[in-house]
Amino acid sequence: MDAPQEARDADVSAIAALDEPTRRRLYDHVVRQSDPVSRDEAATALGLARQTAAFHLDRLADESLLDVVYERRSGRAGPGAGRPAKLYRRSAKQVAVSLPDRRYELAGRLLAQAVEESAATGEPVRTVLHRKAEELGTQLGEQDDNTGVLDLLERYGFEPRREGDAITLANCPFHALARAHTETVCGMNLHLLRGMLHGLGEETLTARLAPTPDRCCVRLDPGA
Repeated sequence: MDAPQEARDADVSAIAALDEPTRRRLYDHVVRQSDPVSRDEAATALGLARQTAAFHLDRLADESLLDVVYERRSGRAGPGAGRPAKLYRRSAKQVAVSLPDRRYELAGRLLAQAVEESAATGEPVRTVLHRKAEELGTQLGEQDDNTGVLDLLERYGFEPRREGDAITLANCPFHALARAHTETVCGMNLHLLRGMLHGLGEETLTARLAPTPDRCCVRLDPGA
């Protein structure tokens, strides 16, 4: 399984873990505390059996929603200080699942890079954005020699569909941005896809703007 799909599956699993009411109450309790929480503290705060609290806290840790740390609450060290307590605190994991697939973080990084480089060099923002998008697309295409064009497009949320020799893209990963800032985002998308084709060494397809309702603004047509 590829890394983006693995990450997506992990996020779905994490969200599913929070669907259990007791587990969600424990998670909310832990994240409201300024210090890590022990099993006993969590159980007492929520009126749960210690075994129940321990089971759900460990499940949250398994999903990387909580971090586990060990501390001696007595403040003592050395022989006789006792075993460190197992404590829980919110992890740095960020969970986001969108259906259809959206990649707003990717767009945000590209736009931020373009603004910063433009401010430093005086080059027009849109020119920098197109170059950065094409460079990123090339990197994505070069990452795996065994990846085909349909697989790569699927991996990044474009939902490719074969239509004869062409490929249409049923989903735009930047949908809301593209609706509000069509020219900017569709131009970025076009260059990102051109870079992907270049990185894959795909010479039989060309990315072209072809705006169509309910589809990505880019279409891959046969021919150079």
